[in-house]
Amino acid sequence: MTMPTYGNLRIKDRRIILEEVKPHVSIRLKNIFARIAKHQTKQFALPLTDEMCADLMWFMERYPFSMKKADQSRLKKGAKQFRIDRESTEAILLPGWQAPTVAGFRPGYAPNFMQMQAIEMLKRRRRLLLGDDVGQGKTWVAMAAALQKRPVAVIVEPHLAEQWTEEFIVEYTTLTAHIIDGTRPYDLPQADVYVFRYSNISGWVDIAGTGYFSLVVFDEIQQLRTGTETGKGAAAAVFADNADWVLGLSATPIFGYGSEIWNIMRIIDADVLGSWEEFTREWCVMGSANKWIVTDPDALGAYLVEAGCHLRRLREGRPINKIIVNVDYDDSEAERTEDLARALAMKVLESKFGESGEAARQLDSLQRRVTGVGKAKGIAAYAKLLLAAGHPVLLSAWHRDVYEILLKELKDFRVALYTGSETTKQKNKVKRDFIAGRLDAVLISNRSGAGLDGLQKRCHTLIVGELDWAAAVYYQLAGRLDRPGQPMDQITMIFCVCDYGSDPTIMSVNALKSDQLRGIMDPGSGVAETYSDVSHIKLLAEQYLERSKA
Repeated sequence: MTMPTYGNLRIKDRRIILEEVKPHVSIRLKNIFARIAKHQTKQFALPLTDEMCADLMWFMERYPFSMKKADQSRLKKGAKQFRIDRESTEAILLPGWQAPTVAGFRPGYAPNFMQMQAIEMLKRRRRLLLGDDVGQGKTWVAMAAALQKRPVAVIVEPHLAEQWTEEFIVEYTTLTAHIIDGTRPYDLPQADVYVFRYSNISGWVDIAGTGYFSLVVFDEIQQLRTGTETGKGAAAAVFADNADWVLGLSATPIFGYGSEIWNIMRIIDADVLGSWEEFTREWCVMGSANKWIVTDPDALGAYLVEAGCHLRRLREGRPINKIIVNVDYDDSEAERTEDLARALAMKVLESKFGESGEAARQLDSLQRRVTGVGKAKGIAAYAKLLLAAGHPVLLSAWHRDVYEILLKELKDFRVALYTGSETTKQKNKVKRDFIAGRLDAVLISNRSGAGLDGLQKRCHTLIVGELDWAAAVYYQLAGRLDRPGQPMDQITMIFCVCDYGSDPTIMSVNALKSDQLRGIMDPGSGVAETYSDVSHIKLLAEQYLERSKA
């Protein structure tokens, strides 16, 4: 007896094409495979991935499709490989898994058990987003992978090229490394690892397009969250598409809303989330200001984990002591800009789309600058409490006006800038001077510290002076201090806020973005309880007042 079929299936150009599907089966198909548009009829296309093969084989147990033997064989092969990969991933993550050794590390150094798990997953999957907590040794995973797959392109933020080369690759391995100089290609010297900056990879796409680099590592891959519309994003896609292995490193791959994860995964594994249209249809809803918001971040995070392309482990230890303090606000700056702010607000509400968008950006920038300037002296007052008691401080801000006020208010202490305006050489000097005790405080830009290592040797207190629209920025800032090498059991993170200007709005948006990041990175974790102990800050305030009386 011949089994009835409910449609035809064929494979073409890495797509699975479903045609002549019975109407009632089409409804079932679109309900299960949400990336298919509800209004779509007659023909449906799905990506040819091992996971999709497994899902379709399951679907066709109930609704068989007619197909050629070659296509049926390909589906079965993919479904089998999906089961093998999932079983092997589960085995790797078991406590009793036996980690192989990796040759090429200098005597006394080797990856730990958790790092070897990540390396093995990369070997099996070939494409991996490693989202381990800050300080868990993602760099060690990259170095171990480089020892097994060469030559390697490591792409880093500009200020981290020397740190990667001198403090990691040369220090801990026998690998040879070369830092790429500029965007104009030249004859590359013989090396195992070539360290690029995100700012210069666009000039090297022709070399990357030849498949010269067997492994590509994207450090702080959140730099690519805006996608291939940018020069660095388009270049990164060329590097990734022509490599055997791709490894993305970041505990915070998204800074805004959850839909940014599509741009990240497009670089790591272009098939896992489908096209942009498929992704938004399956996972997102349009929010305010035309932003795509992931409707169920936990489900998306769980999906990426099950697909084997995302791995994240959290660091154990005491939670960060987070303290929110309300600081005094000087409204004189706000009064001086009131007329301009009112004009921009009117333009936002009344102008055409293009003009309105530009006005909104100007109003946002103005409000945040005014807010920062208005509370700068209050921020400095809290920093003085700590510095006067001999506690080194990492202090974050954003606007140049705010930096200038803080430097003036803290003139009695040794303070240096680590922002977007300093050269790599200047930043490296600030880092060395702070660690050596020649500086009391580092005034760091909110977005200049990702990946920076070493400050934890001297400092355990972070003051967030100006707020950022991206909640992940705070996570990265805290990670400069809350990492291996920190002698204290716990670090303290002080948020200086006010009830005026942009702070209340930014805090409310941060809450939504934080939940998007939490769900995707730590599915099922729930909202973590915030630990806050202000006792030692009160003690410092009492001591400061006592000294003032003397």
